[in-house]
Amino acid sequence: MEPLTIFTDLAAPAELLDGLRESIAPHRLLLPEGSGGSVLADLPTDPRMQEADIVLGQPQVDAVLSSPKLKWLQVSTAGYTRYDTPAFRTAVGEKGIPVTNSSRVYDDACAEHVLAFMLANARQLPQGLATRCPNGAEPWLKLRQDSRLLQGQSLFIAGYGSIAERLIDLLAPFKMAITAMRRTARGDEKVPVVSPEDSTGVMEDADHVVNILPDNAASANWFDGARFLRMKKGAIYYNIGRGTTTDQEALAEALNSGHLGAAWLDVTHPEPLPDDHVLWTCENCHITPHTAGGQGGETAVLIRHFLENLARYQAGQPLVNRVM
Repeated sequence: MEPLTIFTDLAAPAELLDGLRESIAPHRLLLPEGSGGSVLADLPTDPRMQEADIVLGQPQVDAVLSSPKLKWLQVSTAGYTRYDTPAFRTAVGEKGIPVTNSSRVYDDACAEHVLAFMLANARQLPQGLATRCPNGAEPWLKLRQDSRLLQGQSLFIAGYGSIAERLIDLLAPFKMAITAMRRTARGDEKVPVVSPEDSTGVMEDADHVVNILPDNAASANWFDGARFLRMKKGAIYYNIGRGTTTDQEALAEALNSGHLGAAWLDVTHPEPLPDDHVLWTCENCHITPHTAGGQGGETAVLIRHFLENLARYQAGQPLVNRVM
Protein backbone atom coordinates (compact mmCIF):
# COMPACT_ATOMS: atom_id res chain seq x y z
CA MET A 1 0.00 0.00 0.00
CA GLU A 2 1.26 3.45 -0.92
CA PRO A 3 1.80 5.84 2.03
CA LEU A 4 -1.43 7.57 3.00
CA THR A 5 -2.14 11.02 4.42
CA ILE A 6 -4.09 10.89 7.68
CA PHE A 7 -5.68 14.07 9.02
CA THR A 8 -6.89 14.43 12.60
CA ASP A 9 -8.41 17.32 14.51
CA LEU A 10 -8.15 15.55 17.87
CA ALA A 11 -7.49 17.87 20.79
CA ALA A 12 -4.71 15.66 22.13
CA PRO A 13 -1.49 16.32 24.06
CA ALA A 14 1.62 16.64 21.92
CA GLU A 15 3.08 13.38 23.24
CA LEU A 16 -0.01 11.43 22.13
CA LEU A 17 0.07 13.02 18.67
CA ASP A 18 3.79 12.24 18.42
CA GLY A 19 3.01 8.64 19.34
CA LEU A 20 0.28 8.53 16.71
CA ARG A 21 2.70 9.88 14.10
CA GLU A 22 5.23 7.19 14.93
CA SER A 23 2.61 4.43 14.99
CA ILE A 24 1.22 5.18 11.53
CA ALA A 25 4.59 5.43 9.76
CA PRO A 26 5.24 5.36 6.83
CA HIS A 27 1.90 7.14 6.51
CA ARG A 28 1.88 10.93 7.01
CA LEU A 29 0.02 12.67 9.84
CA LEU A 30 -1.54 16.04 9.07
CA LEU A 31 -2.79 18.36 11.84
CA PRO A 32 -4.95 21.49 11.69
CA GLU A 33 -4.03 24.83 13.16
CA GLY A 34 -6.88 24.62 15.70
CA SER A 35 -8.12 21.74 17.83
CA GLY A 36 -11.14 19.44 17.80
CA GLY A 37 -14.24 19.71 19.90
CA SER A 38 -17.62 18.16 20.42
CA VAL A 39 -19.34 16.53 17.47
CA LEU A 40 -22.30 18.70 18.47
CA ALA A 41 -20.30 21.88 17.84
CA ASP A 42 -19.99 23.81 14.57
CA LEU A 43 -16.27 23.81 13.85
CA PRO A 44 -14.59 25.48 10.87
CA THR A 45 -13.14 23.28 8.17
CA ASP A 46 -9.37 23.18 7.89
CA PRO A 47 -8.38 23.27 4.21
CA ARG A 48 -5.59 20.75 4.84
CA MET A 49 -8.22 18.11 5.36
CA GLN A 50 -8.68 18.13 1.59
CA GLU A 51 -5.28 16.46 1.27
CA ALA A 52 -6.28 13.51 3.44
CA ASP A 53 -6.94 9.92 2.46
CA ILE A 54 -8.18 9.14 5.98
CA VAL A 55 -9.72 11.44 8.59
CA LEU A 56 -9.93 10.85 12.33
CA GLY A 57 -12.05 13.50 13.97
CA GLN A 58 -15.23 15.49 13.55
CA PRO A 59 -15.10 17.29 10.19
CA GLN A 60 -17.95 19.27 8.74
CA VAL A 61 -20.27 17.43 6.36
CA ASP A 62 -19.36 19.63 3.38
CA ALA A 63 -15.65 19.01 4.00
CA VAL A 64 -16.22 15.27 3.84
CA LEU A 65 -18.34 15.39 0.71
CA SER A 66 -16.05 17.83 -1.14
CA SER A 67 -12.84 15.97 -0.34
CA PRO A 68 -11.23 14.70 -3.56
CA LYS A 69 -9.15 11.95 -1.89
CA LEU A 70 -11.04 10.76 1.18
CA LYS A 71 -11.21 6.98 1.46
CA TRP A 72 -12.37 6.50 5.07
CA LEU A 73 -13.75 8.65 7.91
CA GLN A 74 -13.49 7.61 11.55
CA VAL A 75 -15.55 9.90 13.79
CA SER A 76 -13.78 10.45 17.09
CA THR A 77 -16.90 10.10 19.22
CA ALA A 78 -19.67 7.57 19.67
CA GLY A 79 -22.21 10.16 18.49
CA TYR A 80 -22.31 11.06 14.80
CA THR A 81 -25.32 13.36 14.69
CA ARG A 82 -24.25 15.67 11.88
CA TYR A 83 -23.58 12.74 9.55
CA ASP A 84 -26.73 10.73 10.31
CA THR A 85 -28.89 12.03 7.47
CA PRO A 86 -30.24 10.28 4.36
CA ALA A 87 -28.38 12.73 2.10
CA PHE A 88 -25.01 12.11 3.75
CA ARG A 89 -25.50 8.34 3.86
CA THR A 90 -26.36 8.31 0.17
CA ALA A 91 -23.40 10.51 -0.73
CA VAL A 92 -20.74 8.49 1.12
CA GLY A 93 -22.31 5.30 -0.21
CA GLU A 94 -21.97 6.54 -3.78
CA LYS A 95 -18.39 7.67 -3.13
CA GLY A 96 -17.50 4.39 -1.43
CA ILE A 97 -16.35 6.09 1.77
CA PRO A 98 -16.82 3.91 4.85
CA VAL A 99 -17.71 5.79 8.04
CA THR A 100 -16.87 4.41 11.46
CA ASN A 101 -17.38 5.89 14.90
CA SER A 102 -15.61 5.36 18.23
CA SER A 103 -18.30 3.53 20.16
CA ARG A 104 -15.83 0.87 21.32
CA VAL A 105 -13.95 3.57 23.26
CA TYR A 106 -17.02 4.55 25.26
CA ASP A 107 -19.27 1.49 25.40
CA ASP A 108 -17.82 0.01 28.61
CA ALA A 109 -17.92 3.32 30.47
CA CYS A 110 -21.46 4.16 29.32
CA ALA A 111 -22.77 0.67 30.10
CA GLU A 112 -21.25 0.76 33.59
CA HIS A 113 -22.78 4.21 34.11
CA VAL A 114 -26.24 2.85 33.30
CA LEU A 115 -25.65 -0.13 35.60
CA ALA A 116 -24.62 2.27 38.37
CA PHE A 117 -27.85 4.21 37.78
CA MET A 118 -29.91 1.02 37.97
CA LEU A 119 -28.26 -0.22 41.14
CA ALA A 120 -28.42 3.20 42.80
CA ASN A 121 -32.13 3.34 42.08
CA ALA A 122 -32.84 -0.23 43.17
CA ARG A 123 -30.92 0.17 46.43
CA GLN A 124 -32.35 3.64 47.12
CA LEU A 125 -28.90 5.19 47.37
CA PRO A 126 -29.88 8.87 46.93
CA GLN A 127 -32.46 8.53 49.70
CA GLY A 128 -30.21 6.46 51.93
CA LEU A 129 -27.25 8.80 51.61
CA ALA A 130 -29.47 11.75 52.48
CA THR A 131 -31.04 10.08 55.53
CA ARG A 132 -29.75 9.85 59.10
CA CYS A 133 -31.91 7.58 61.17
CA PRO A 134 -31.50 4.81 63.74
CA ASN A 135 -32.16 1.15 63.06
CA GLY A 136 -35.87 0.50 63.40
CA ALA A 137 -37.01 4.09 62.89
CA GLU A 138 -39.79 4.78 60.39
CA PRO A 139 -37.46 6.30 57.72
CA TRP A 140 -35.14 3.30 58.15
CA LEU A 141 -38.00 0.86 57.67
CA LYS A 142 -39.19 2.77 54.59
CA LEU A 143 -35.74 2.64 52.99
CA ARG A 144 -35.59 -1.11 53.45
CA GLN A 145 -39.16 -1.56 52.20
CA ASP A 146 -38.55 0.58 49.09
CA SER A 147 -35.29 -1.16 48.17
CA ARG A 148 -35.56 -3.58 45.27
CA LEU A 149 -33.64 -6.33 43.53
CA LEU A 150 -32.87 -6.25 39.82
CA GLN A 151 -33.19 -10.03 39.63
CA GLY A 152 -36.06 -11.08 37.43
CA GLN A 153 -37.15 -7.58 36.45
CA SER A 154 -37.75 -6.53 32.85
CA LEU A 155 -35.77 -4.07 30.75
CA PHE A 156 -36.48 -2.37 27.44
CA ILE A 157 -33.52 -0.82 25.59
CA ALA A 158 -34.28 1.75 22.89
CA GLY A 159 -31.29 1.74 20.56
CA TYR A 160 -29.28 -1.44 20.08
CA GLY A 161 -25.56 -0.92 19.56
CA SER A 162 -22.27 -1.49 21.32
CA ILE A 163 -23.37 0.22 24.55
CA ALA A 164 -26.50 -1.92 24.68
CA GLU A 165 -24.45 -5.06 24.07
CA ARG A 166 -22.09 -4.27 26.94
CA LEU A 167 -25.01 -3.42 29.24
CA ILE A 168 -26.65 -6.75 28.40
CA ASP A 169 -23.41 -8.52 29.32
CA LEU A 170 -23.14 -6.67 32.62
CA LEU A 171 -26.75 -7.49 33.52
CA ALA A 172 -26.40 -11.22 32.82
CA PRO A 173 -26.03 -12.17 36.52
CA PHE A 174 -29.35 -10.48 37.31
CA LYS A 175 -31.31 -12.71 34.91
CA MET A 176 -33.47 -9.84 33.69
CA ALA A 177 -35.94 -10.21 30.82
CA ILE A 178 -34.40 -7.88 28.22
CA THR A 179 -35.80 -6.72 24.90
CA ALA A 180 -34.24 -4.09 22.65
CA MET A 181 -35.40 -1.86 19.82
CA ARG A 182 -33.42 -1.51 16.60
CA ARG A 183 -34.29 0.13 13.31
CA THR A 184 -33.19 -2.95 11.38
CA ALA A 185 -32.44 -6.28 13.05
CA ARG A 186 -29.22 -7.98 11.94
CA GLY A 187 -29.90 -11.38 13.43
CA ASP A 188 -26.82 -11.44 15.67
CA GLU A 189 -28.31 -9.52 18.62
CA LYS A 190 -27.88 -10.94 22.12
CA VAL A 191 -31.54 -10.40 23.06
CA PRO A 192 -34.86 -10.30 21.19
CA VAL A 193 -35.25 -7.11 19.16
CA VAL A 194 -38.27 -5.25 17.85
CA SER A 195 -38.65 -2.42 15.36
CA PRO A 196 -39.76 1.07 16.49
CA GLU A 197 -43.19 0.31 15.05
CA ASP A 198 -43.54 -2.83 17.17
CA SER A 199 -41.99 -1.46 20.37
CA THR A 200 -45.00 -0.09 22.21
CA GLY A 201 -46.38 -3.30 23.68
CA VAL A 202 -42.96 -4.47 24.86
CA MET A 203 -42.11 -1.12 26.40
CA GLU A 204 -45.41 -1.02 28.29
CA ASP A 205 -44.42 -4.13 30.26
CA ALA A 206 -40.89 -3.03 31.21
CA ASP A 207 -39.80 -2.18 34.74
CA HIS A 208 -36.82 -0.27 33.32
CA VAL A 209 -36.53 1.68 30.05
CA VAL A 210 -33.05 2.66 28.86
CA ASN A 211 -32.79 5.23 26.08
CA ILE A 212 -29.62 4.98 23.94
CA LEU A 213 -31.10 6.61 20.84
CA PRO A 214 -28.86 8.81 18.66
CA ASP A 215 -29.80 12.36 17.76
CA ASN A 216 -31.46 12.49 14.35
CA ALA A 217 -34.70 13.64 12.77
CA ALA A 218 -36.49 10.36 13.51
CA SER A 219 -35.54 10.31 17.19
CA ALA A 220 -36.39 13.90 18.16
CA ASN A 221 -38.66 13.78 21.25
CA TRP A 222 -39.26 10.09 20.55
CA PHE A 223 -39.91 9.68 24.25
CA ASP A 224 -42.88 12.04 24.52
CA GLY A 225 -45.82 12.37 26.86
CA ALA A 226 -47.82 9.64 25.15
CA ARG A 227 -45.00 7.11 25.46
CA PHE A 228 -44.35 7.98 29.08
CA LEU A 229 -48.02 7.46 29.89
CA ARG A 230 -48.00 4.07 28.17
CA MET A 231 -45.13 2.87 30.33
CA LYS A 232 -45.84 0.70 33.35
CA LYS A 233 -46.70 2.73 36.44
CA GLY A 234 -43.58 3.03 38.56
CA ALA A 235 -41.21 2.27 35.67
CA ILE A 236 -37.74 3.80 35.80
CA TYR A 237 -36.49 5.82 32.82
CA TYR A 238 -32.79 6.24 31.93
CA ASN A 239 -31.30 8.37 29.15
CA ILE A 240 -27.71 7.72 28.12
CA GLY A 241 -28.19 8.64 24.43
CA ARG A 242 -28.99 12.25 23.53
CA GLY A 243 -31.09 14.85 25.33
CA THR A 244 -33.01 15.79 22.18
CA THR A 245 -34.68 12.36 22.16
CA THR A 246 -36.73 13.18 25.28
CA ASP A 247 -39.61 15.62 25.76
CA GLN A 248 -38.28 16.87 29.09
CA GLU A 249 -41.39 18.76 30.13
CA ALA A 250 -43.47 15.62 29.53
CA LEU A 251 -40.94 13.63 31.53
CA ALA A 252 -41.29 16.06 34.43
CA GLU A 253 -45.07 15.67 34.32
CA ALA A 254 -44.80 11.88 34.36
CA LEU A 255 -42.42 12.06 37.34
CA ASN A 256 -44.42 14.59 39.34
CA SER A 257 -47.66 12.71 38.76
CA GLY A 258 -46.11 9.54 40.17
CA HIS A 259 -46.62 7.62 36.94
CA LEU A 260 -42.88 7.09 36.54
CA GLY A 261 -40.91 5.98 39.55
CA ALA A 262 -37.74 7.88 38.72
CA ALA A 263 -35.54 9.18 35.93
CA TRP A 264 -31.78 8.95 35.64
CA LEU A 265 -30.26 11.14 32.95
CA ASP A 266 -26.73 11.63 31.70
CA VAL A 267 -27.85 13.80 28.79
CA THR A 268 -30.24 16.73 28.55
CA HIS A 269 -31.18 19.44 26.07
CA PRO A 270 -29.54 21.88 26.42
CA GLU A 271 -26.50 20.91 28.46
CA PRO A 272 -26.42 21.96 31.18
CA LEU A 273 -30.09 22.54 31.85
CA PRO A 274 -30.97 26.10 32.91
CA ASP A 275 -31.20 26.53 36.68
CA ASP A 276 -34.95 27.19 36.42
CA HIS A 277 -35.74 24.05 34.40
CA VAL A 278 -38.59 22.01 35.83
CA LEU A 279 -36.56 18.79 35.96
CA TRP A 280 -34.40 20.26 38.73
CA THR A 281 -37.53 20.43 40.89
CA CYS A 282 -38.30 16.72 40.52
CA GLU A 283 -36.96 14.90 43.57
CA ASN A 284 -37.03 11.61 41.68
CA CYS A 285 -34.95 12.91 38.75
CA HIS A 286 -31.18 12.42 38.98
CA ILE A 287 -28.84 14.03 36.44
CA THR A 288 -25.15 13.60 35.72
CA PRO A 289 -23.51 16.16 33.35
CA HIS A 290 -22.84 14.00 30.27
CA THR A 291 -19.96 12.19 31.95
CA ALA A 292 -21.00 8.58 31.27
CA GLY A 293 -18.35 7.99 28.62
CA GLY A 294 -15.56 9.47 30.72
CA GLN A 295 -12.55 7.45 31.77
CA GLY A 296 -8.89 7.98 32.58
CA GLY A 297 -6.67 8.04 29.50
CA GLU A 298 -9.66 8.53 27.22
CA THR A 299 -7.75 10.10 24.32
CA ALA A 300 -5.08 7.39 24.40
CA VAL A 301 -7.82 4.74 24.18
CA LEU A 302 -9.37 6.66 21.28
CA ILE A 303 -6.08 6.67 19.38
CA ARG A 304 -5.52 2.99 20.09
CA HIS A 305 -8.97 2.22 18.69
CA PHE A 306 -8.12 4.14 15.52
CA LEU A 307 -4.81 2.31 15.13
CA GLU A 308 -6.55 -1.05 15.47
CA ASN A 309 -9.03 -0.03 12.77
CA LEU A 310 -6.19 1.28 10.59
CA ALA A 311 -4.54 -2.13 10.74
CA ARG A 312 -7.83 -3.71 9.65
CA TYR A 313 -8.20 -1.16 6.86
CA GLN A 314 -4.72 -1.94 5.52
CA ALA A 315 -5.44 -5.66 5.70
CA GLY A 316 -8.74 -5.32 3.88
CA GLN A 317 -10.67 -6.57 6.91
CA PRO A 318 -14.11 -5.31 8.09
CA LEU A 319 -13.82 -2.12 10.13
CA VAL A 320 -14.99 -2.05 13.74
CA ASN A 321 -17.87 0.29 14.63
CA ARG A 322 -18.82 0.88 10.99
CA VAL A 323 -22.01 2.95 10.88
CA MET A 324 -22.16 3.65 7.11
